[in-house]
Amino acid sequence: MKLNDAQHRKAAEALFAAERDRTPIEPITATYEEADIEDAYRIGMLVTELKLAAGRRIKGHKVGLTSKAMRSLNNATEPDYGTMFDNWFVAEGSIIEMARLNRPLVEVELAFVLKHDLPGPSVNAADVIRATDFILPALEIVDSRFSRRGTRGVIDSVSDAASCGLVVLGGNPRRLDQLDIRRIGASLAKNGDIEETGVASAVMGNPINSVAWLANKLHEFGVTMAAGHVVLSGSFIKAIPFGAGDTLTAVFDQLGEVSCTFR
Repeated sequence: MKLNDAQHRKAAEALFAAERDRTPIEPITATYEEADIEDAYRIGMLVTELKLAAGRRIKGHKVGLTSKAMRSLNNATEPDYGTMFDNWFVAEGSIIEMARLNRPLVEVELAFVLKHDLPGPSVNAADVIRATDFILPALEIVDSRFSRRGTRGVIDSVSDAASCGLVVLGGNPRRLDQLDIRRIGASLAKNGDIEETGVASAVMGNPINSVAWLANKLHEFGVTMAAGHVVLSGSFIKAIPFGAGDTLTAVFDQLGEVSCTFR
């Protein structure tokens, strides 16, 4: 770590206030040029503590930067993760106010819903399969509390809950023994025009591997994914921008579709 406890606390308080007041701040890497990845994880944990103290509830976790291309773009050597809170989940088919967001993008993901706790270390694919109740189709609205992109994206992302803004879950569950999750494909359309397509195997070869990685990473910080938590396993398409008036619809093989509209 390069920062001291007071700097960690100040950065976390700024991020907490930025989300609460909808007033974006300078990237962490602009304010604290010396910050490293350990500082970023510490800041993110302090933001979580502040939200819990304010009455928010943890509803799950997300993995980001699951593709080699995205890690290269953000100068990262491994995926990142963030904690997801109750006020980030919106119902499918919702009309969402753009005022809730800052610089949003949308991604297509698979959400794992856990029936058992999934503690690290040494979690493998078999452990993930046993712990998973079902999966759901999902849209992640990627967003940040920063006014602009920083110079070292992974540090800013880790500090800021892996750039999660909102989560839209589809209501069509499937058990892992009902399908080959690696072969699930999806298309993302904006106002009826297909923008991107992808296959789930783009996520670390198998989204199950992504969830296993996350369980083991969280163990390093004394955190365990709990029964009932939703885990976003990572996008298998390129994130695309959108604006007010846009309707986003993802159509998944075997899982149906999930959509939302912004105004």
